[in-house]
Amino acid sequence: MRLTAIALMMLSPVALAQAPATDPAPKSATPSVLASPVAPAGVELYLISPKDGETLSGPVTVRFGLKGMGVAPAGIKMDKTGHHHLLVDVDTLPPQDQPIAMDERHLHFGGGQTETTLTLAPGKHTLQLLLGDYLHVPFNPPIASSRVTITVK
Repeated sequence: MRLTAIALMMLSPVALAQAPATDPAPKSATPSVLASPVAPAGVELYLISPKDGETLSGPVTVRFGLKGMGVAPAGIKMDKTGHHHLLVDVDTLPPQDQPIAMDERHLHFGGGQTETTLTLAPGKHTLQLLLGDYLHVPFNPPIASSRVTITVK
C-alpha cells in the first residue's frame, strides 16, 4: 500500500511537467487511418504572438492561445482536450484521418507546452497552430489558427 502511494506521487503533475520535451508518437497512433475526433463547438485556437505581418529578430518566441478546450499531454485521453502542433511554412493542413507528421515543419508539443522559441532563417515564414487529440490526430472540423506571416531579419 505504501509503495503504491509512492508510485502514484511519482506520477503527479509536477513529475509529469519535468518529463523530457521529447514527443514520440504513441504506439497506438501507428494505424494509417484513424477516426478524427469531433471538435466541440465554439473552440478557438490562435497565436498570441507573433502577430501577422510582424518583422522580428531571431530567435522567435511563439505563444499559443486556446479557448473552449483544455490542453493535455499526448497519450492522455481526456474529453475536450488536445495538444498543440505548430506548422512552419506549411501551405495546407495535414490529413484529418492520420496522426500529424513529426518533422521540422510539423512541430509537436505533446507535453502540453503553450509556447516555444524558434530559430528561423532570415526571410518570410508562415506559422499556424493545429490542435491534435491524444493520438496526434486533427479534430473534425480542424481546430486551427489563422496562418500568420512573419519576416525574420
